[in-house]
Amino acid sequence: MSAELRAAVAAATGSVVVEATSVGGGDINDALRVRLDDGRDLFVKHRSRGAPPGMYPAEAHGLRWLGRAERIPVPEVVAVVDREEPRFLALGWIEPGQPGLGAPAALGRALARLHRTGAEGFGLDRDNYIGTLPQANGPLPTWAEFYAERRLLPLTRRAIDAGSLPARAAVSMERLCGRLDELAGPREPPARLHGDLWGGNAHWGADGVAYLVDPAVYGGHREVDLAMMRLFGGFSDETFRAYDEEHPLAPGHEDRVSLCQLYPLLVHAVLFGSRYGASVEGTLRRWVGR
Repeated sequence: MSAELRAAVAAATGSVVVEATSVGGGDINDALRVRLDDGRDLFVKHRSRGAPPGMYPAEAHGLRWLGRAERIPVPEVVAVVDREEPRFLALGWIEPGQPGLGAPAALGRALARLHRTGAEGFGLDRDNYIGTLPQANGPLPTWAEFYAERRLLPLTRRAIDAGSLPARAAVSMERLCGRLDELAGPREPPARLHGDLWGGNAHWGADGVAYLVDPAVYGGHREVDLAMMRLFGGFSDETFRAYDEEHPLAPGHEDRVSLCQLYPLLVHAVLFGSRYGASVEGTLRRWVGR
């Protein structure tokens, strides 16, 4: 832990840092377990090369937005510093653990209740990030419009510019977006979404409960969170069954999983290359042909 970061954490928390240990924090951030002289333990995220301005406040806002629903646990936001380097986010430390008996089902029910809490519209009152990518959240009247204009079309252009998708993919994506209103299933009110719910963003605490971390929140279709959960694995069938019992999904939801996975696949194509671009192309062929 650098002297500058140590001093900044102390200034933001009003307590002296007595110990700092590196812990796993993903590919984007450096992460530390920090002990303060008042006995608190914190999880501190920062980037040695500097985080984009606004990234940590956006994450803090997302955690608070999820937490206000009081449906599923999230870490406490202790401090966020964004005005100058070193930028960082300090969260309450959650001791890692394993799922307790019945915990996967409890996660499914809690997520269903979070989604059912809802949002003011399709979008959010501010933009944020998914990973290191800016995520535009300007509200639009329907889910089909929002998914097309704020998610699929902009990321398709970025993936093409990055060389992860061929230019012809733009035509297929435009064709798909023109049909989203009929393909996206029955209309539903906007759900309160985590927005980036892969297995690593459900952190199991020592109490056997799952805490949601690293959100990319907005109001959207709940099937997007569920499709992301299936994309890379890490969640049990028990979780999905309990979700559907608590908040039954609309007919045809199984067929729409790949449609809802297009956005995270595009994000990965922009960040990590053409391997994910090939998955995007395969999904487009399924929905609109060549």
